Amino acid sequence: MKKIILILICIFIFIFTIPIIFTKQISEVVSNTVEQIENKIIESNYDYKNYQTINLLHTKTSEIEEIKLDEYLYGVVSAEMPVSFEKEALKAQAVVARTYTIYKIVNNNNKHGEADICDDSTCCQAWISKEDRLAKWKDEEKEQNWNKIVEAVNSTQGKIILYEGKPINAFFHSNSGGKTEPPINVWGGSGYPYLQSVETAGEDAYSQYSSELTITKQEFEEKMKANYEDFTINYEDNPIEIKEYTEGNRVKTIKIGNKELSGVEVRTILGLRSANFQVSIDGDNISFKVVGYGHGVGMSQTGADSMAKEGKNYEEIIKHFYTGVEIKDFT
Repeated sequence: MKKIILILICIFIFIFTIPIIFTKQISEVVSNTVEQIENKIIESNYDYKNYQTINLLHTKTSEIEEIKLDEYLYGVVSAEMPVSFEKEALKAQAVVARTYTIYKIVNNNNKHGEADICDDSTCCQAWISKEDRLAKWKDEEKEQNWNKIVEAVNSTQGKIILYEGKPINAFFHSNSGGKTEPPINVWGGSGYPYLQSVETAGEDAYSQYSSELTITKQEFEEKMKANYEDFTINYEDNPIEIKEYTEGNRVKTIKIGNKELSGVEVRTILGLRSANFQVSIDGDNISFKVVGYGHGVGMSQTGADSMAKEGKNYEEIIKHFYTGVEIKDFT
């Protein structure tokens, strides 16, 4: 009797175990197949050949120009980064600008109507025509400078920065002041995993990116009240106090009179170059000493140039500023 019961138990286990094993194998096959299909879709969507020509909106004239992507990038790189910077820094800028462009095109949700991207740096990326760019250089430098820009773009043709198989939102800025900033501290939201706070050595050499703003107490109060009608301040009672700093050493929260603001808000109100600032009061004047230039997210252009001077190539520069990314060639 015991043998019969044991045999029945074995049969029961066999009947119910086989479908589970079989189902698991099918699930793994389906999962792998779906992943392969998704990867093919990603590669198809972000194939460089799909973006050889783009529609550029000229914001001043509202005209839309059909332009080859690399020709567009000549104008972006020459507008966004000084041509005096090292070649590897310019190459990094070219790849970053190409990635940023494709990300914008894929995710713009018809933001610019029939255009893919615009030439306004406050919205997309700065862009300048070859003619206007050459007009700003000395005659003896024009050809050499333009060729340097073209080489930076052409030598990285088709290269795009990816994170988990998708183009990244490749933010960049002028000067980080020594450390970059996660986007959550600038714009809020959940941020991007590839945009972390990283240190940038050598930026002290770019002293022209530091600045100072000195305004009278009256001017300061007028600017504050233009944004907050109920603003009040008592200069005898610890009127301005920085409460907290971000990972990138920028002002996170600051108490000014009866208001507690973010460093980004103060930067906007006063038109400061960066949220990395110190405040001092001297008599009727208030001074803001500012380090760096820009929002601090993503690649620091002076940081890229500093790394290039140390012998780093454009791929090393990019992977320093964007965490966990890969650079793929779609040509």
